[in-house]
Amino acid sequence: MIPFPPPGPRLLGPLLAELRLARRWSQQRIAAELCAASGVPTLTRHEVSRWERQLRLPGDFWLGWLAVVLDVPGELLAEAAARSRHPGGASATTRGGARSRAALLALAQRWLADPTGSALGGPAFGRLAGHARTVPTTPPGVVDAGLAGVGTEAAGAGVRAGPGGVGPGADDLTALRRWDDLLGGADLAGHAARRLRRAARALSGAGPGTRRRLLPVLAEAAQLTGWLAADAGDPTAGLDAYRLALRAAVGAGDRAFAGHVLGSASHLLAGAGDAAGALALARAGYAGARDAASPGLRALLLHRVALAAALGGRRRTAGRALAAAGRVAGPEPGREPPWLYWLDDAELAAMTGRTLVVLGRPAAAAPLLRPAAHSRGRPRRAAIYGGWLARGHLQLGEVEQACAVAGDGLLDAVRSGSPRAAAQLTEVRRRLARHRAEPAVRRYAALLAAARPYLPPGPGSGPGAGRVRRSRSTPVAARRPGDTTGSPETG
Repeated sequence: MIPFPPPGPRLLGPLLAELRLARRWSQQRIAAELCAASGVPTLTRHEVSRWERQLRLPGDFWLGWLAVVLDVPGELLAEAAARSRHPGGASATTRGGARSRAALLALAQRWLADPTGSALGGPAFGRLAGHARTVPTTPPGVVDAGLAGVGTEAAGAGVRAGPGGVGPGADDLTALRRWDDLLGGADLAGHAARRLRRAARALSGAGPGTRRRLLPVLAEAAQLTGWLAADAGDPTAGLDAYRLALRAAVGAGDRAFAGHVLGSASHLLAGAGDAAGALALARAGYAGARDAASPGLRALLLHRVALAAALGGRRRTAGRALAAAGRVAGPEPGREPPWLYWLDDAELAAMTGRTLVVLGRPAAAAPLLRPAAHSRGRPRRAAIYGGWLARGHLQLGEVEQACAVAGDGLLDAVRSGSPRAAAQLTEVRRRLARHRAEPAVRRYAALLAAARPYLPPGPGSGPGAGRVRRSRSTPVAARRPGDTTGSPETG
């Protein structure tokens, strides 16, 4: 690895120039390396020059590839880019995300200290309703594609036509959760946000006798809004929704659902690279909900702890959490809450496999990941766990197998419409960069380039992906018939 400068208030342009010169590369050479690694042939030395002179800053896509070709930690370039955007401090987005993270962590600790909720100021019905009403109808930067183009024959039970066309009924959260099995966050985040606003209006207009009955509805609507915002690539909106969901769950006296909310938020932070925050939330969720949780929920929360600990390099903590999860009986029919319908033994096994990949134990991980990665009719789960299985094959030195699994997963990412699933497969492409001379890697790069226009906008969609309204001709409306079966949310 090329030595990189010590941490400090570096700007991205000078840092890129310094790293390039340390390799004795020209701007033309680094542009060629970026094109070869990413499979995007349009980058020129002029763009590299603009980056180094800070006339323009690379986006997340090119920052990731710069880290690959320069062989430096991605965090180093990301921090320099943030400083370059706002030399006097973090960007508004970064500040907002940091505030949302800190507020949720503080709320989780206050709940742990007093699970009855008095430390949170009680149910605070008026404040909850006011908070929910501030949620935008469509989170910033997220497509509000609607569900037109998906026929009523695919809707299934519990879905009816609303004022805007085919879609979840105004009072049916179960239907929206089932739609989450079929469509990604980029398609559904706007619907969830509107459902949350309706729940808030119902709460604010209710009398004292009905408010407690409505609080669980508000909690579930907020949790689902957070999940879909995260899947669509808007972590700040996701954290804000989770904070509201936690308050509502505590106000309703539902410790199990409060723990699930914190587990979901931990999953968000783990995906964003914040292992410390993810572990704090996962531990709080498990500690606060353990005595009230069903067997399936206890196992799920232990897996949240295990993944966050593994990502943070805490191998012993991760191992203990995995062992504890293995001792739990797993989901028990009749004992699990309706909102955990998607969790089954195969999902828990795949979660174990994912953590084992992070821990560098791919031989043990592969058999656990393979069924989920090859599950038919479950495109998002197949894409996400296919990405982890491909990483495991790479750790074993099995490049051709990694490319084959990743290729199947890429097609499932297109079918699912989930930016999070697409990001998994783009990350695999980055990890394949050092093997780019091999034919299998070149074939996968070509497949990724061909699929990029059809991938959902978001973290995995590559450079220049506009957030445009999808039409009926896009893959959302053209999924294969086998994909209309409900697929579990990938925890």
